[in-house]
Amino acid sequence: MKKLFVYLSLALISLGIVVVFWKQELVYNLPTPQPCNYKPVEVGQALVIPYNIEKKNKPLFLHFFNPECPCSRFNIKHFKALIRDYGKQVDFKVVIQSTDSTLSADEIKDEFDLDVECILDRDKKIANSCGVYSTPQAVLTDVTGNLYYRGNYNKARYCTNKTSDFAQIAIDSLLKNSNKPIFSALATRPYGCTLPTCDK
Repeated sequence: MKKLFVYLSLALISLGIVVVFWKQELVYNLPTPQPCNYKPVEVGQALVIPYNIEKKNKPLFLHFFNPECPCSRFNIKHFKALIRDYGKQVDFKVVIQSTDSTLSADEIKDEFDLDVECILDRDKKIANSCGVYSTPQAVLTDVTGNLYYRGNYNKARYCTNKTSDFAQIAIDSLLKNSNKPIFSALATRPYGCTLPTCDK
């Protein structure tokens, strides 16, 4: 009887570890499921963003961020590094995805020490206008407002793989007026968290 109890206990502990590992790791290594009502927005298409963003005669970079998404939290350091390196040449904004009605854009700005404008997108209108259904996601437009890049920051969860700095590669290419890079599905297929307001 003691042996049976030990085996059952070990089995339950093992199952618990698998569940925790799935929730914290494996689930974010799978592509984010595409919502059934998803309307694609193609690269090169003019974006009509339903928000009064001041035109600054430079490329626009929208960082889609969910404060409750582990993946969003993991890449915040990398995003801030992009602001530091390209902030004079590119207009960076944070588009917050959250259903928390008590949350304010200023709270997010303070909590994560962001020195760029933060926009709350509770009804996901901005996300829809850019073809975004996952966080974290990067959206880069050229000066005229045409979509240049939409996708992941890096294939590594903590954005540590320099050869797959997709968002940075897109920025460099746009600023240098070089040929538009051809990105693999690792860059363009969304990974991370489904938008909290997303209908599946």
